[in-house]
Amino acid sequence: MVSTIVWGTGNVGRAAIPAVEAHPALELTAVLVHDPGKAGRDAGDLAGLGHSLGVAATDDVDAVLAARPRAVVYAASGDIRPDEALADVVRAIRGGAVVVTPSLYALYDQRGAPPEVREPVLAAVAEGGGSLFVSGVDPGWGNDVLPLLISGLGTVVDVIRCQEIFDYSTYDQADAVRYLVGMGQPMDYEPPMLAAGVPSMVWGGQVRLIARALGAELGEIREVVERRPLDATVTTATMGDFEAGTQGAVRFEVQGVVEGEPRVVVEHVTRIHPSCAPDWPVPPDGDGAHRVIIEGRPRIEVTVEATDEGGNRSAGGNATAAARLVNAIDWLAEADPGLYDALDVPLRPATGRLGRKRP
Repeated sequence: MVSTIVWGTGNVGRAAIPAVEAHPALELTAVLVHDPGKAGRDAGDLAGLGHSLGVAATDDVDAVLAARPRAVVYAASGDIRPDEALADVVRAIRGGAVVVTPSLYALYDQRGAPPEVREPVLAAVAEGGGSLFVSGVDPGWGNDVLPLLISGLGTVVDVIRCQEIFDYSTYDQADAVRYLVGMGQPMDYEPPMLAAGVPSMVWGGQVRLIARALGAELGEIREVVERRPLDATVTTATMGDFEAGTQGAVRFEVQGVVEGEPRVVVEHVTRIHPSCAPDWPVPPDGDGAHRVIIEGRPRIEVTVEATDEGGNRSAGGNATAAARLVNAIDWLAEADPGLYDALDVPLRPATGRLGRKRP
């Protein structure tokens, strides 16, 4: 069994705990929390499972890493603390752990990552013998392995488009929704997530990864951002009121340009209410979906709808993103130490889990 810890219990960490518990080759040995108020609580409680897993959360990072876990699911945020997140990950790798995380955007395409991010990881791998695999929470598989798999069904591929289409009123991070993305803010407010260069920083690596897999040479990466105001005040169950005239929807594209044309596109369409921007792409039903469209011959469109925690689509997306990372751990534990990306790490069948009792 691979001794595995989950570091962080936000949206991704909460989904990672049952994924580790359900995996027949992994053993959940510790859960690290930042909030002292969570210390001592059982992992099953923190994950919302409704029953105990017999693992109490702790905020003692030194003690947990001193036990030399074989694997770490690093689910702490890297949005506003990228340097601290990188330092945490490097520390775990130096201790010999296999680390999987969505928190280091620059390493989605690790071969094209800046030296100040890549070199400390490679040094830690050489020193401690650990490994690192980074995949997105939006979820990563929707912007790498799924579109690449589907592209192999085509005769001609003109454009690959990866879409996330979501109603953010179901998202369990009010500060991120209101201030990072700007929902409910005046239209002259500049959301940090939409600032020039930020979408490319976060999703550009996935665009480069797809292009590399297809043997295409990118000329540049472009950003296109559009925002719409609410026509009327709306009230959400999770975050209260969003006033008329404030931002109610965002649509942006990160475009990989090949020979002057956008050929690889990662697109997000996000609303706080279905009434805003009804002419933009919408999910088939419910509050969200992920979609891959291959424009070419033939035209191929695949939509994935995942639900968790009582039917919540946002939680379902988090669960699939966390499972992609967790399910890679046993493969990484058997592989040579190194820095890996989504083209290196296979997406494998859920061997040993058909009909397995839920955690």
